[in-house]
Amino acid sequence: MIFKTRGIVFRFTRFKETSIIVTIFTEHFGLQTYIVNGVRSKSAKNRIALYQPLTLLNLVVYHRENANIERIKEISCLYPYRSVMADVKKSTLAMFLNELLNKTVKDESHAGEIFQFLCESLISLDTMADGYENFHLIFMLKLCRYLGFGVYNLSEVMGGRVTDPETEKILNDLLKADYHTRLKINNTQRRLLLEVLLKFYAEHMENLGEIRSVQVLRDVFT
Repeated sequence: MIFKTRGIVFRFTRFKETSIIVTIFTEHFGLQTYIVNGVRSKSAKNRIALYQPLTLLNLVVYHRENANIERIKEISCLYPYRSVMADVKKSTLAMFLNELLNKTVKDESHAGEIFQFLCESLISLDTMADGYENFHLIFMLKLCRYLGFGVYNLSEVMGGRVTDPETEKILNDLLKADYHTRLKINNTQRRLLLEVLLKFYAEHMENLGEIRSVQVLRDVFT
């Protein structure tokens, strides 16, 4: 069967000489894997750009229940980023978000809600002129609600962890914030809050493992 859906590229790997295997989180079917032939050939021009991580897409796809791999009939860019890939800080945030999504988003239930959240979040990041240093922290607090371990009060995040009252207050403010909320957080506090949230995620996600882009994030925002 052929279906129209929107999607977000999570990752791709090279396959044979000119093809790729691409993993896309789709609005209708959740996480799906597609084989794309010839996309790396000289005649394909710039089509490989459509399969870069976090690209937002309009798709027409072949879909069969329980199929391991499918094909894409038509593809186009849903939203061309204006700053995410050009701004060093935003591209670093995007790299972190992409690695986090690849490690956490697995379930196909509520695919439409998850897609809408991811799409709106990425467009928000792209359109923000400034004040996005805390974007990843707010994103993590919002994302976990779609992953089944939602956070709505401070004690759910902190558990038995020891921290200072000021950091606890900031975390409480983050819980109530949206992406455009201006919060005064210094680099030390931001690093501590990220560590707290990553530990929180690790407690709820099996095999989360190391997020390698964290160090790059720390370096860029220092």
